[in-house]
Amino acid sequence: MSVDANVAPARAGMRRNVRAATLGFMAFAVFSGADVLVKLLAERFQVPQVTFMITIAALVLLSAYAGATGSIGSLLPRHPYLALMRALLLAVDTLLIHYAFSMLPLAEAYLLAFLTPLLVAILAFVLLGERLSPLAWSGVMIGFTGVAIALRPGIAPLNLGHAAAAASALAFALSLVLLRRAKTSESDLALVATLLVVLATAAFGASMIGRGLEAATATDLLAAGAAGLLLLGGHFLLVRAFRVGDASVVAPFQYSQIIWGGLYGALLFSAPIELHTIIGALVIVLSAWLVLK
Repeated sequence: MSVDANVAPARAGMRRNVRAATLGFMAFAVFSGADVLVKLLAERFQVPQVTFMITIAALVLLSAYAGATGSIGSLLPRHPYLALMRALLLAVDTLLIHYAFSMLPLAEAYLLAFLTPLLVAILAFVLLGERLSPLAWSGVMIGFTGVAIALRPGIAPLNLGHAAAAASALAFALSLVLLRRAKTSESDLALVATLLVVLATAAFGASMIGRGLEAATATDLLAAGAAGLLLLGGHFLLVRAFRVGDASVVAPFQYSQIIWGGLYGALLFSAPIELHTIIGALVIVLSAWLVLK
C-alpha cells in the first residue's frame, strides 16, 4: 500500500476530529449558559420545578422544529431500550447537577463534574473491555487528587451539593458509554426527544413530592424558555460531536466549562475565583491529558 493511500484516511480522520472538537467546545459553552439560568431560577423555585420548566420549554421547541421540518416521525426511537437507558441516566444527571448548582458556586460544581472523563475511562475498562495503560491509570488517580485540592475537604465545608455533583458525573459518564454504542440508524432527534420526555416526567414527579409547582411570572417563563433553548442546542451539539469524532477528542472540552463557570460566577454571583480552585482545575486537566495519552 502506498504512502498516499495511508495519508488520505488519516487526513479525513483529522478533519472529523477537528469538527468534533469544535462541536464539543460549542456544546459545553452552550450548556454553561443554560447553567447560569438554572442557578438564577433556583433562587426563586425548587430545583425540580426549574428542571421541569426548562425541559418543557425545550420539548416544545423540539416539537415545533420537528413539525416545521416534517420530521415528527424521527422523534420516536428505533432502538428504544438504548435511548431510554441513556435518557434515564441523563435525567438523573440533570436533576443532580441542577441541585448542585443551587448549592454551590458554578466553578466548584464544575470541578466535580470534571470527573466525568476520568469515570468514562474506568467504565470503558469495566464495561467495554478497553484496557488502560499504567500512565492512564495514574491520570485517574491524579484527577481525584485534583478534586481534593480544589475542594479542600476538612477546610471548606462539604454539603449535599458536592455529593450531587459527584453523582451526576457518574451518571453522565454512564450515558456517554451508552452513546458510544448508539446505532447510526438512531436519529439525533430521537435521542434528544427521549431524554426530554423522561427528564420532564422525573422533574414533575419530584416537584409533586416537594412543594408542588409554584406560579411563575412572565420573566421566569422567558428565562426558562431561553434555558430550554440552550439545553436543547447543547444536547444536539454533544450527540453530533460524539457521532462525528473520537470520544477522547470531545471529552476534554468539558474542562472549558471551568472558564465559563468562573467568569459567570464572578460577574453574576460575586463568587471569587480562588487560587486552590485554579490549582485543582489545572491538576484535573493534567490528569485527563494522561488518561487520553
